[in-house]
Amino acid sequence: MIRTRFAPSPTGYLHIGGARTAIYDWLLAQQSGGKFILRIEDTDRNRFVPGSLDDIKESLQWLGLDWGEGPEVGGDFGPYFQSERLEIYHRYAQQLIDEGKAYYCYCTPERLQQVRQAQEGAKEQVGYDRHCRDGSPEAQEGMKRVIRFKTPLTGKTIVKDLLRGDLEFENSILEDLVLIKSDGFPTYHFANVIDDHFMKVTHVLRGEEWLPSTPIHVLLYQAFGWEHPEFVHLSIFLSPDGKGKLSKRHGATSVKEYRELGYLPEALFNFLLLLGWNPGNDQEVISKEEAIKMFSLARVNASPVRFATDKLNWYNGVYIRNLEPQDLARRCLPFLQKGGLLPDPCPAERFEYLVQLMPLVQERLKLLTDISGWIDFFLQEEIPVPARELLIPKKSDAATALKVLNTLLETIEGIPAAFQTADLEAALHPLPEKMGLKMGDVFMPLRVAVSGKTATPGMYEMLQALGKERVLRRIKAAIAILQ
Repeated sequence: MIRTRFAPSPTGYLHIGGARTAIYDWLLAQQSGGKFILRIEDTDRNRFVPGSLDDIKESLQWLGLDWGEGPEVGGDFGPYFQSERLEIYHRYAQQLIDEGKAYYCYCTPERLQQVRQAQEGAKEQVGYDRHCRDGSPEAQEGMKRVIRFKTPLTGKTIVKDLLRGDLEFENSILEDLVLIKSDGFPTYHFANVIDDHFMKVTHVLRGEEWLPSTPIHVLLYQAFGWEHPEFVHLSIFLSPDGKGKLSKRHGATSVKEYRELGYLPEALFNFLLLLGWNPGNDQEVISKEEAIKMFSLARVNASPVRFATDKLNWYNGVYIRNLEPQDLARRCLPFLQKGGLLPDPCPAERFEYLVQLMPLVQERLKLLTDISGWIDFFLQEEIPVPARELLIPKKSDAATALKVLNTLLETIEGIPAAFQTADLEAALHPLPEKMGLKMGDVFMPLRVAVSGKTATPGMYEMLQALGKERVLRRIKAAIAILQ
């Protein structure tokens, strides 16, 4: 059985790079009937960020990545928080000490800093000088100490990576890595090896930044006599312009930020899926169900990939257009409530009105956050008074615009109260020709008068959705501005 794990640290919000790793982990487990494990690596107490654990879980759930083992669901190989597994790490660190494969190091931070500065000054490889490897003369009862791995000084270590093939590392350049820190907590490297072994993880997927540490992990597996899992080191994300690594200066980098910007989980899932993997054909829109059937590590590319935000926006538009009006309204509702356009909770009749508005704007939305700008004037009884200059089309004048609005007022008053689009079009469409004016000279003042905007949904659908009473009231207010 394939068992994958996603093992984030609660030191910040879930990064989109981590989300891509989780997607690949999840797909690999799903397609084989295996297990996707969520493990929380919370041993770095100094960098813990309050709220980040909840964000990680909520972001995974928002993307539809449910875990089969881990926090809240349990499992046979817990606990799934590393802070609750300290006794296990200490037991196996002690085993390495007893077997002469690890040692206590009493070097102070000051001494380590001096060593580093001396190495840099001599242009030598920077790293621990193994001062305590064969016993420390400074060791005294009660002194702070760490446990270091006794890395072999000769030979080579081969890392087998499913994307990159066999990678060879000289042991002589590897450091005697700290396994247990002076605060009693394990390092990332040691806890990973222990946990992946005892949780029976078969495939470790992670970013390529962890590749230089992997030979130490392999040596640790060998020291215990354990078989290591398959390793897959995924490519980095490049900035949208392809120049350098993606960072916060290029925009949002966490799932939370993309969610708040108005992206759909389906769109972000699809976009991240194809950042480093391809289905072997030209298909771009791939559902989660299709991805489970199609995904293969053989089609994952190790080359860096550009994070093309414009492509993500395209995906978001595609998925927005495919939603049913009620579903789109449900997803837009929190953004409208946040902007004060709808109450929380939203009364049923107001939500139904929102559903009716969705077909008017669905084709125009790129982000859910765009919704307020397109429909705010529908949700307000009164709109801010339009600027006088907006009511007067270019190459027209105030007198003509006033005449147009008065004619529109008279015409609309005669339209049946049902205010159907067919009746609106039949009454209004002939007006420009009758008045000897261009279409824009008639309909731009009307558009601005009823919405306060120069860009809106279709004219007749907009008027119908506003209702006869509001349309007349707003036209009268616009006339008052021009008089």
